Amino acid sequence: MLDERTDDLVDWSTFASVRAELGANFVRILGYFQEDGEKSVAKIEAAMHARDTAGMIIAAHTLKSEARQFGAVPLATLAEEIEFSARKGMEIRLFPDEILPQVAQLRSVYRQTMALLQERANPLVQRRPQAFGRRS
Repeated sequence: MLDERTDDLVDWSTFASVRAELGANFVRILGYFQEDGEKSVAKIEAAMHARDTAGMIIAAHTLKSEARQFGAVPLATLAEEIEFSARKGMEIRLFPDEILPQVAQLRSVYRQTMALLQERANPLVQRRPQAFGRRS
């Protein structure tokens, strides 16, 4: 189980809403997000090394949109910062070197977020028993 401090990586009400909306398809769609997310993070890192602004924009945009769908707000915000800086860099024809810190922390945030999402999505995870007849 992950550290309790990482729990702020996911808006659990958004997660619950999308889970209810997708129903039986939820786990499959979450799996797609995991696959796409891995690819997007790798593409962003590769684009940073290659100084490929356009590649960074596309991958960051994809990651941002998919992360928001599952309530992964900090991950989506980080991807959005990368996307917007890359777009600005493209407009002024300068590579956005200033986003290196965001790119450097992206993989860690992505992995922590996915671990939380997978943990919560797993139907075999034990839930805390509720005390019947008692108020907390």
